Amino acid sequence: MTRSVQALAYARPSSLESSQVGPSLGLETSGGLTPRGAEAHPRFFAGFLSDPRIAARGLLAVADVAAARYYQRTLPASLDPVVTGNGDRLRFESFSGCCGVYARLDVLQEGLDGRETGHGTTNVDVNPPLREALSRITADDPLHLRVGPEEMAVTTLDGPVVEKKVPLPDRWLRGFAEAQVASARFDLRAELTAAQAVAFLRSLPRSSPSGRAARGARWVVASGGSLRPTTRPVPGAVCLPGPERLAALQRVLRDATALRVYGPVADGAAAASAWEVVLPGMRLTLTLSPDSSRGFSGEGGVLEALATDDAAADAELVSVLLAWEPRIEPASLAEQSGLGVERVRAALTRLGTAGRVGYDLADAAYFHRELPYDADRAERHNPRLVAARRLVGEGAVSLDGARATVASGDRRYQVRESGSAFSCTCQWWADYRGRRGPCKHALAVRMVRRGATVAGGVR
Repeated sequence: MTRSVQALAYARPSSLESSQVGPSLGLETSGGLTPRGAEAHPRFFAGFLSDPRIAARGLLAVADVAAARYYQRTLPASLDPVVTGNGDRLRFESFSGCCGVYARLDVLQEGLDGRETGHGTTNVDVNPPLREALSRITADDPLHLRVGPEEMAVTTLDGPVVEKKVPLPDRWLRGFAEAQVASARFDLRAELTAAQAVAFLRSLPRSSPSGRAARGARWVVASGGSLRPTTRPVPGAVCLPGPERLAALQRVLRDATALRVYGPVADGAAAASAWEVVLPGMRLTLTLSPDSSRGFSGEGGVLEALATDDAAADAELVSVLLAWEPRIEPASLAEQSGLGVERVRAALTRLGTAGRVGYDLADAAYFHRELPYDADRAERHNPRLVAARRLVGEGAVSLDGARATVASGDRRYQVRESGSAFSCTCQWWADYRGRRGPCKHALAVRMVRRGATVAGGVR
């Protein structure tokens, strides 16, 4: 598995301290992008939290996921959370080390005591002493939040005094992108009241007897104002794979006002799902991959958007129209760019692979953010995409009307096109039938039909 090391340099550790205005939570930042360009220590917010205890619990839940592996738990976990300022809210995101759980805490404007935020994205330091301090916040006394360095210190920072070096696997980056693509295909399937949400979530196991998250698909369906288990994916059912992976939601249950459950149309196969706890002035969302042993990076949802040069050019055009908006509407971007809505959606998917957009289920809209990682790695190291480009470069694709033959090794595979869908005679297609994205042969055929540029020329 390809990986690099990500260096996170903080001016000082994040901390909870006493100040003239009372308790003050200082979240230190490390490298990121803002409308002014790259900054070593961006500053996004300074003001009071409307519900300090709830915000502390929500931030701890996001940190729980960042530090967790729900599969192969003996391996090290991942990065500090990422924070984005979208002007009217702060978004704290994390992704589990096993690439199977995505978490986001949205602190909305009403949760920020009506204050606006800056714009941009960066990592924030959440260290063990800070976690312990956050867990001790039990009252709703005023709490001042600062995201970024003290205003007086912005121009006097001599250099980092805290540095973390953590592995950044390509699989982790791809999974972060796939989680956004999966979410964009979800619809609201159920909404529970606070009491119903608490009863349901507390009924779930927090760990399996083996200590691992349970494997295999489980299903729940809305019934009588709650959720009941079902043995098969009936209409309206939502997949709940590895319910132990929802444990981080337990931190905020006492303050929940509702639980919203999102998922795709049930088609009989295990699927990803999202679980959103509504809080006063905030929302905490966990998105689960289709299986605890199967991270988002294998789902293939971004491959078609990566496979064409049109998508690359469209993404470049669309990217200049983004301005850290909390809501991005494809129809509006289509009007501004002169592209069709479907081309805009493909461009947004491609931008998602670079960590430049996410998806907010409550708003049913994309949002702009710039993850502080290499924007091209998810594409360069996507195995199926790399293999498809190699096939095209080798001249392995022969077209014959709606059919195509792809030579791979000593085998020949038949790819058939029907509208915008492809099928193939390979084992990947037999196993998944498109549910985990196109196979490398179908990708190669699509590249050739669209005249994609690859190493070695244009096919």
